[in-house]
Amino acid sequence: MEERPIKILVIMGSARKGNTYRAAERIREILEESAPVDWEYVMLRDVNQEQCRGCYTCFERGEEHCPIKDDSALLEQKMHDADGVIFATPVYAFQVSGLMKVFIDRHSYICHRPRFFRQKALLLTSAGAVGSKDVLEYLNAVAHIWGFEVVARAGIVSHATMGPLPAYRLRENEEKLQAAAKAFLAALRRESPRKPGLFDVMVFHIGRAPCDELGESAPADHAYWAGKGWLEKGKRYYVDVPVNPVYHALGTVVEWYQRRRVRRDLREVG
Repeated sequence: MEERPIKILVIMGSARKGNTYRAAERIREILEESAPVDWEYVMLRDVNQEQCRGCYTCFERGEEHCPIKDDSALLEQKMHDADGVIFATPVYAFQVSGLMKVFIDRHSYICHRPRFFRQKALLLTSAGAVGSKDVLEYLNAVAHIWGFEVVARAGIVSHATMGPLPAYRLRENEEKLQAAAKAFLAALRRESPRKPGLFDVMVFHIGRAPCDELGESAPADHAYWAGKGWLEKGKRYYVDVPVNPVYHALGTVVEWYQRRRVRRDLREVG
């Protein structure tokens, strides 16, 4: 039987088809050596993406009530339709590019209502010298909180105006891209979901406490979590996978503490 193409979506935070784009293209080439790939770029420079206004409407009423009518909902749907998502950005001033930050801000409601538990993520950065480590850590936190299984990351060094790179740097970049692509493909071919790590379990319990306790003041979050069955007693994680009992115990303690803080704050302002 012919292998089904793996659907890959690249969220490209570069304003041009430069080093970050070429690195993504190299990952595509490596993947296509071993599997059929349905590859799509979202060039954030070309989509209608407005700045978040900080109005809290998506948090309080739901993202469908956002007053901004741009392509954000379309981008979310594209992530749902993909098997794997590559978040790619150059490093600008020790952070993601402005395009990528606006993209993340416009989808920040997903931090409250995570949803991408089927999809795998690869994180890709390019930097002239330093900064990739911090940016990859930031992207890792965002993607994990959104529900993605982050399976690979690659931070390459590549500059635009200082001439060709030395041979050793080219080798290092190639090794990083090879390793990331192979880990990405292995995860995409794996059918069984992974067990959540400590960070994932903590995110679940830390999010569960306010979404349960703040039902009246955060109805959208409460309804979403209740509809998923995540507020049921004894629930250990978003999806039905084995959870390390130590992680669960630690998460339960943190959740208990969070609930106490929320209830105290409600009493203070009530």
